[in-house]
Amino acid sequence: MGGQLRRLTRRAALRPHLAGIMLYFVLSTVAAVTAFTTPMSASGMRGAQIAASPAVARVSAAPIMGDNIRELRSRVKSVKNTRKITSAMRLVAAAKVRRAQEACLRSRPFTETLERILGGLLARLSTEALDIPLLQQRETKTVGLVVITGDRGLCGSYNSAAIKKTEKRIAELTAQGVNTELILIGQKGGTYFKRRTTPVRKAIACGGVPTAAMATEIANELLSSYYAGELDRVELIYTSFLSMISSVPSIRTIVPLTPQGIEAAGDEIFKMSTKDGNFAISKEKVPKVEPAEFAPDMIFEQEPSQLLNAILPLYLNGQLLRTLQESVASELASRMTAMQAATDNARDLQKALEQKMNRARQAKITQELMEIIAGADSVA
Repeated sequence: MGGQLRRLTRRAALRPHLAGIMLYFVLSTVAAVTAFTTPMSASGMRGAQIAASPAVARVSAAPIMGDNIRELRSRVKSVKNTRKITSAMRLVAAAKVRRAQEACLRSRPFTETLERILGGLLARLSTEALDIPLLQQRETKTVGLVVITGDRGLCGSYNSAAIKKTEKRIAELTAQGVNTELILIGQKGGTYFKRRTTPVRKAIACGGVPTAAMATEIANELLSSYYAGELDRVELIYTSFLSMISSVPSIRTIVPLTPQGIEAAGDEIFKMSTKDGNFAISKEKVPKVEPAEFAPDMIFEQEPSQLLNAILPLYLNGQLLRTLQESVASELASRMTAMQAATDNARDLQKALEQKMNRARQAKITQELMEIIAGADSVA
């Protein structure tokens, strides 16, 4: 009799514990299901269960991260698309740089031959008094500045450096009491200087591929203004192509021409190639063009001065075309470098955003687990 009483007493004592264990598992299951269906909601059954626990109340007061994770995922996708675009633009600029360099190389034989003839004629007539307007120096009252910029942006400091160089030159000439007029080549320079006080004589688009017709149009405008006395000197502001990562704005006087400056100085030819999957530059130095030698007893069909009057405008056209081609090559190289930097920055930003998104997801999972455990403890 006593043994049976002890067994009944033991069962009655264990019954509350069994009921509590069953209730614990039931509430844990409900909390888990609620967490996965409405992970960030603090209302309903789960809210009523965990409201009595101060620790769980502090956890539930944490910032909601669901929207933040979606925002980070959207930003990662946007950065990936931007990286693809900048990489494609870099490859396009690289292909255009090669074409621009090939155009410079194709025009070089004509330019060198013309420079040799001019040098020989000037050497032949060095002892004679030449009445050639393009070689005459006169008092400078108005200077025409030919400014070469690009038609588009996304090319680093190419346009801004040329514009700053122009403003600095305008300030220097103004301080000397010399008036300035602008001949703008490229839409970026035209858009900028049309809002300034410096008068603009002519503005044309640069174009991706400079042509001889474009150089002729610019040369005719300069020569007509110079012959009419509207301009006393013409200076050219362009970007000199040094390397794929270096371009320098330069100033050069093209009208009037100086007999000592006709012959071109030593030059360098840049050729772009691919090495180990990366772009590489090879340089080839070109010596100065030597003037042609004419025999002292050579008889010209026309007077040498007439030949110079006919050849000098053609020489000016060739110099303008070569400068335009060099400026376009500099613009494309700057764009290629800028797009490479943008691609690298996009890759770094994508990596940082992915790390931040993974941390937010881990924090969200940890918070849900803490809420489940705290809710189960509160009803135990």
